[in-house]
Amino acid sequence: MKQTPDANFWRELNGNRVYMTKQQYRTIKGQAVKGNILDARKGLKKIMMRRNIK
Repeated sequence: MKQTPDANFWRELNGNRVYMTKQQYRTIKGQAVKGNILDARKGLKKIMMRRNIK
């Protein structure tokens, strides 16, 4: 079964949830729910870079 980019993003977001504050998680999730997956992915990447993860 082929994974959509959206499904991959949600898997990535939930996998990195432990490294984010509650507010960061809610912000990124809100962007993605509204359909702004590219911006949400950019924000997630920025948070992970700041935390020196990946």
